[in-house]
Amino acid sequence: MNGLDVDALLDDPTTRVLVCCGSGGVGKTTTAAALALRAAERGRRAVVLTIDPARRLAQSLGLRELDNSPRPVVVEGFEPDGELHAMMLDMRRTFDDMVLAHAGRERAQQILANPFYQTISTSFSGTQEYMAMEKLGQLVARDEWDLVVVDTPPSRSALDFLDAPQRLSTVLDGKLIKMLSAPARAGGRGIMKIVGTGFTLFTKAVSTIVGGQLLQDASTFVQAFDSMFGGFRQRAQATYELLRSPGTEFLVVAAAEPDALREASYFVERLSAEEMPLAGLVANRTHPVLAGLAPAGAEAAADRLEERAGGPSLASAVLRVHSDRVAVADREKRLLARFTRAHPGVPLVGVPALPTDVHDLDGLREIGRRLAGE
Repeated sequence: MNGLDVDALLDDPTTRVLVCCGSGGVGKTTTAAALALRAAERGRRAVVLTIDPARRLAQSLGLRELDNSPRPVVVEGFEPDGELHAMMLDMRRTFDDMVLAHAGRERAQQILANPFYQTISTSFSGTQEYMAMEKLGQLVARDEWDLVVVDTPPSRSALDFLDAPQRLSTVLDGKLIKMLSAPARAGGRGIMKIVGTGFTLFTKAVSTIVGGQLLQDASTFVQAFDSMFGGFRQRAQATYELLRSPGTEFLVVAAAEPDALREASYFVERLSAEEMPLAGLVANRTHPVLAGLAPAGAEAAADRLEERAGGPSLASAVLRVHSDRVAVADREKRLLARFTRAHPGVPLVGVPALPTDVHDLDGLREIGRRLAGE
């Protein structure tokens, strides 16, 4: 098995962006924070961008809260050789900032006040993923940090992070949007004069589904937003190219479970197809065996102890726990071996599970040590 050298990855000055991706619930947020913390303690100026709305990262870093701007992690007893900053994505604020940057103040205010914009900026499919990539682009452009660590959104599929910018850009520049914006592109003439009766029938049909006011809000939004389409596409393409460029590395995070590893396998194949740099796989919350006793021997010894004692004892319980753990470890090894056979060139590191949840810097530091194989 090809091992992943996490410290070499973090210490490499050419590594500027580290993207932690994978399916939901596999520990991406904790992994991203632990990597950024370890990088800072090894002398790098690091910032971690989390998408997790549960604010667990802020608590683990000893901060009351995180917001849409990077905050320095200043905690008593934490004196890294480098620096550590952290932030949590506010996708509405990021979208607002994009509008303000690309539109004149008057047009920007029209867009920000539009109900249709207020809907898509918070709940449109792909918006969170797009804004995560937008914020990544902003952080890299500021050139204030040696390393930007990204915790990708908890999407239905890990692939959404790569697809979202193109999908959102395509929708905003699609046929429906072009029809809605036709009056603005024709110099303000009425809809009837441009596309005739057919469009009126279309708008009536759509109005019965989504409501006339929403349709009007959408049309007004698109007319104000029309000049920003080019900027939207360009920024999406620029961030996509950033993800493919030297200095960016992807870490796929997965639990040693069939569904999570299947998703990780899809992501590895997609990264390869897109020619994006893959550093390796983090197999999170594994259960290595802590003693060399075979499970059959442990069960037999437990049976003998209970027979002599006339019932279960602490010693027999420990032996049975060991037997169960061996079974879990063997299952995880088989699953990871199957992944490695399918992707023999992908480095892998197993991160043993902690006995409790991570809730402070010490916990993140321990995860970092386990990532590094210490």
